[in-house]
This record gives sequence, structure tokens and C-alpha cells, in this order.
Amino acid sequence: MKKRPGSVLFDMDGVILDSMSYHVRAWQEALSEHGLSVSAEVLYLHEGAIEPDTAAAIFQKNGCPVDSHQFYAILERQEQIFVSHYRSVIRPFPGVPHILKRLCDAGQKLVLVTSSYGEIVENVLPSEIRDRMNHIITGDQVSRRKPFPDPYLAALSALGQGPESCLVVENAPAGITAAKAAAIPCVALTTTLDKECLSEADTVLTSHAELIDYILG
Repeated sequence: MKKRPGSVLFDMDGVILDSMSYHVRAWQEALSEHGLSVSAEVLYLHEGAIEPDTAAAIFQKNGCPVDSHQFYAILERQEQIFVSHYRSVIRPFPGVPHILKRLCDAGQKLVLVTSSYGEIVENVLPSEIRDRMNHIITGDQVSRRKPFPDPYLAALSALGQGPESCLVVENAPAGITAAKAAAIPCVALTTTLDKECLSEADTVLTSHAELIDYILG
């Protein structure tokens, strides 16, 4: 029988919040202001991989000539567009508040682990979600964001637990890579990408309903 995790570590965008389509729109608008473009597919595939050097290399590989310095300026503009244009329409996925309640009632500790900066989290995360979290790790609290393991290592440190007692829930390759580099088991949801894109995860699920059954058994 699969051992129930003591703590569940959730990515935010695409896992807790149904927000990725709006992030993609904001990216495309910010890039357009600089006379640049990249496909929505690339943005979904590399969600969360916002370390300037890493992201600049990804953009360059996909025909978008941007260096790490310019990427930082575009990232800043993307965040401004996202908050000013789309914050008001961001909602949790249906059923997420109930899932978090069930996990809390079952004794699990919950951590939000996101590459987004704290200011973004403050703007988009509903209090009903925030209040369920034992800890929140944001991109500006660590030296390196996903796909590096630093955010998940910070979560383990905050919990005072080892990786074997935790489970990560992600929806994109960068987050999965970060979780696996921190030696934490990872389940992926197909909220934004096909199963084939999430093959590094230990398990791939197609819905949040499957997720709660998977965790609580």
C-alpha cells in the first residue's frame, strides 16, 4: 500500500489557480512591446522557468532573440500586465478549496511553492487558500527558482521534514525537475500540458478529483 504523505507541496499557477492562460497572454503582450514573440506552446511548456539565464536560452532556442538582461525587463513588465489586466479574473480550480480542507482535516501539512514573487502571490491568492497553507515559498525567497531545487529545499527546511515524507503537485516540466532534484516524489496534473510532456513525474493525473484520491487513498 502506498504511504500517505505527511505534507503536500503545491505549485500555484496551473495547480491551485486556473491562471496559466492569463500568464501566457501577459507574456505575449510584454514581448510584443519589445518587438518580440514566442508561441503559447513554448510558454506553457517552460512555465515557471524564469531564471534569467535559463529563460533567455529557452527563448533564443525558440527564435526569440533576448538576452538575460532584456529578459528581466520583460519579466517585470509581464508581472505588471498580469496584475493590472488579469488579477480580477483569476480563480482557484473548482474543488481546490474543498481538497485543501480535506487534506487539512486528514492531518496533512500544506505548502505553496511558486516561482512567482511574493507581491504577485499577495495579489492573486485568495485568503481561503492562503489560510490553509502552513508555509508559502515564493520566488524572491530563494537564490534560484525552478527548475532548480532551491524552492522545494526551502519548503523542506520550513517543514523540518525529509523529502520521503512529502509529495509535490506540479503541472509543468520545470517544477517537476525542481521537485525531483530535491528528491521529493512528484505527481503532475494535466491542467495545461499533455501527459507526454510530464513524463518525469512519478505519476500523472488528469483531474483534481484523481489527486485527492491519490493522496488520501
